[in-house]
Amino acid sequence: MRTYLVTGGCGFIGSNFIHHLFNTYGEDIRVVNIDALTYAGNPENLKDIETRPGYRFVKADICDKDAVRKVFSEEDVDVVVHFAAESHVDRSILHPELFVKTNVLGTANMLNCAKEAWQLEEGPDPLGNFREGKRFLHVSTDEVYGSLPEDGGFFYETTPYAPHSPYSASKASSDFLVKAYMDTYHFPANITNCSNNYGPYQFPEKLIPLMINNALKGEKLPVYGDGKNVRDWLYVEDHCRAIDLVINKAKLYETYNVGGHNEKQNIEIVKTIIDVLREELPDSDPRKAGLSYDLITYVEDRKGHDRRYAIAPDKIHKDLGWLPETAFKEGIRKTVQWYFDHQDWMDHITSGNYMNYYKDMYGNRKEI
Repeated sequence: MRTYLVTGGCGFIGSNFIHHLFNTYGEDIRVVNIDALTYAGNPENLKDIETRPGYRFVKADICDKDAVRKVFSEEDVDVVVHFAAESHVDRSILHPELFVKTNVLGTANMLNCAKEAWQLEEGPDPLGNFREGKRFLHVSTDEVYGSLPEDGGFFYETTPYAPHSPYSASKASSDFLVKAYMDTYHFPANITNCSNNYGPYQFPEKLIPLMINNALKGEKLPVYGDGKNVRDWLYVEDHCRAIDLVINKAKLYETYNVGGHNEKQNIEIVKTIIDVLREELPDSDPRKAGLSYDLITYVEDRKGHDRRYAIAPDKIHKDLGWLPETAFKEGIRKTVQWYFDHQDWMDHITSGNYMNYYKDMYGNRKEI
């Protein structure tokens, strides 16, 4: 039985990946989930599997060396899937030091604890003596590459790093740490750099759930700048399949870009959400009457806002046969339906400190 150690498993992508594992492999696996349960880590994301015999939750910070070592001593971990990270650019502008702590020092601690647990004392290679079948998958972002011109070009695995925000700089640093461990120790690892994910369980600080939540409440839809910043969008289930393929089929030490060739301007995203909500809501629902493009409100841009991201997934397609399966509007429709079906989840997660954050982020921005 393979044992997965998933960091940040109560977060958006992490919880979707744990669901993917159990849906794919059933009782043939064991999953240990380490999560500090910060604002974006929600145990409700895994409520349906929390009592499974093959699942264990550990509340711990990935920077806590003793706590992480303890998990490795108690579990025969085969695969580490490292999602845990501070991930929102706006928050990184407000509190960059938190991003350095979690994303850089936390990754260093995870690498050290895995290396300590997996490395053999003797063997033919003094640098590469690790127990067979072990793998550390570091999940990163396309934002480490910086920004692309509006008129073309793509991010490839060979694209030089050029991060522009504290968030992307901290993720770039964590990537370089993993690369250094692979080069220095022959540590058994891979790196994936993904484009913008969307889907179930996403915390509503991110664009798509934020817009769904506000639109259903008839509130303004704040769009940065002119709304023409471009991102490559990937449905989270497609991303989970890609990670699974890398774990099972990729050669060690390789890096893979995971993207959908699905570029959309932010303003296109917002209008699509309004369109889908109007299609999905029955005429009898009073919320439908207020759904229009008039809710869109342009606000002053955030600092260091990259203009365009676009990933070329050529390598992962060639090596592993992966391609995204979910068309954007289909994915948006599935996402909207999920939020319809889980209104209690949204109500719980947007109470308390979320409202203070929302006011700080958008309440004082000038409309343009």
